[in-house]
Amino acid sequence: MPILNALQDFEWVDPDVVPRPIVAFGVEMSDVGGFELEDHSHAKGQMLLVQRGALSCEVEGGLWVVPPRSAIWIPGGALHAIKVTGALEGYNAFVDPAVDARLPKTCCAVSVTPLLRELLTRAAHLPYFYEEGSANTRLVTVLLDELAAARVENLHLPMPIDPRLRSIADAMIASPANRGTLEIWARHAGLSERTLLRLIKRETGMSFGRWRQQLGVVLAVKWLAGGASIQQVTSDLGYESVPSFVTMFRKALGTSPGRYMAERHSG
Repeated sequence: MPILNALQDFEWVDPDVVPRPIVAFGVEMSDVGGFELEDHSHAKGQMLLVQRGALSCEVEGGLWVVPPRSAIWIPGGALHAIKVTGALEGYNAFVDPAVDARLPKTCCAVSVTPLLRELLTRAAHLPYFYEEGSANTRLVTVLLDELAAARVENLHLPMPIDPRLRSIADAMIASPANRGTLEIWARHAGLSERTLLRLIKRETGMSFGRWRQQLGVVLAVKWLAGGASIQQVTSDLGYESVPSFVTMFRKALGTSPGRYMAERHSG
């Protein structure tokens, strides 16, 4: 499987065959037009921590966006695809789910504390087949404690499975500035408005309007992490003014987009 790697003399070994609780390595990718891994899975759980840039990950019915100082946790066996559109730096860790029952059972984006980041940095410098016991065992134990306690973030967009709804979702993602009405989108999929409302609630747990707002949130986080200005994001999402976009963002994530990104790049 292709990987993103920052370590010199790095030799890829399938982490599923390494008999250690954690296999970690550094991740670095220059801005060369993007990178994409198609659907694949691992027996071990996977955590991708982002320090610079952003990535998106689609996992069996959901889309996650991961900005700096966040990570995505993907349970073992989950089919997932990863997409990077610009430069990226961070860490990748594969975790044996048998070593800690507290690990999340479903995919989620989590906030990364300074301690969790430093522990991953140390783990990434261990050899694949590091000697177990002593300091290495204590390091891995604390790393697992921090991962299990990590705070889940609202960076998830449920993705519908119904092909008619998926055609709407794909069109909205491709053209998020399109502020078409419910009637227009229902006609796009060959559905009545009532059927569209019923199906999207059943498949995503959200109303049509709430789903579209969450789409705006995850795209905004992705673009801001990639260096876009608030004015550009406002325009690309089809909002009439910056204040209206900022209000939506603040309601969803509890802070303004400017403060949100400043905190991501601090320290």
